[in-house]
Amino acid sequence: MPSYTHPLAWLLALEGVALLRAQAGDLGDEEFVTRRIAEIRRLTADQDLALSTGTVVGHATTAEGYAQWADRYDFEENPLITAEEPQVRRILATLPTGRALDAACGTGRHAAYLAELGHEVVGVDSSADMLALARTKTPDGTFHQADLHDLPVESASFDLVVCALALTHQPTLGPALREFARVTRPGGHIVLSDIHVLSLYLGGVAMVTGPDGDLQAMPASRFLASDYITAFHEAGLEIIACHEPRWAETPGEHGGPLAQQWCPEAAAAAYHDTPALIIWHLHHPLR
Repeated sequence: MPSYTHPLAWLLALEGVALLRAQAGDLGDEEFVTRRIAEIRRLTADQDLALSTGTVVGHATTAEGYAQWADRYDFEENPLITAEEPQVRRILATLPTGRALDAACGTGRHAAYLAELGHEVVGVDSSADMLALARTKTPDGTFHQADLHDLPVESASFDLVVCALALTHQPTLGPALREFARVTRPGGHIVLSDIHVLSLYLGGVAMVTGPDGDLQAMPASRFLASDYITAFHEAGLEIIACHEPRWAETPGEHGGPLAQQWCPEAAAAAYHDTPALIIWHLHHPLR
C-alpha cells in the first residue's frame, strides 16, 4: 500500500516527538515546551509550507534501489554506517580467524575488513552492481549473487557469518536466520546489524527515485527485539550480546535538511539518545 509524505507533516511530527519526550521527562523544561508550541504555530502559519505539495510514495525492490546507489554508496556519508561500523568491528576483531561469510555484503566494506583480519572471505548479495564493487575491494574473495534465504554455500562451512543492515529488507526473519544457522559450523559465530525499529519512524526508511521520477520506499520491516529473539531461538542460535548504538549528538544533521532549516532543536530532541541500530552477536552451539 502506498504511503504519503508531506513536508509540513514531517516537521510537525518531529515537534510532536520532541513534546512527547518532554512530557515523559526525558528532556526539556517549561521553556523548551513553550518554544515547541511557538514553533508549531510558526510552521502552520507559513504559507510556503502550508501550500507545499505532498508526495505519494510507492515501493521499490532492493535490486532497483541498490542499482541506483551502487556508484555512490561508498562516497556519500551514511550516519547509520558511522554508528554501526565501530561496534561491529570491535566484535569481529575479538573472533578467531577462519572462513567468513559476508551475507548481503553490498559493496564489501565488511568483507574487506574480514580479509584484513586474515579470514578466507566469501560474499553474497542480491545486487550485481554492489557485488562488482565488492570484488574490487577483496580480489582474493569469492562472491555470489543470491538471496539471504537461499545461500549458495555448503552447510556448516563457515566459522563466522556477518550480515549488516539487510534484514530489515526481509519480509520475515526466519528464512534468513535458518540459512545462517545452516551454513555456520557448530561453535561458530554470527554477527548481525540492522536499523533499529525506532529509527525507521525517524526518517530511516530508505527512499529512491522511481523510473518516472517518483519517490519510492525500499522494503523496511518493523522488527522488534522479540522478533529477532524468537527467530534466533527457532534457528537454534544462542545470544552472546546485544548492542543498541545511539544516534550521536551531531549538530546540523538530525532530520535532514528540511528539519535543520525549520526545527533543528526539535529534531535534536527527537533523536537524542535514540537507538540507531540493533547489533547481535550470536553463537552456533556445539552439539
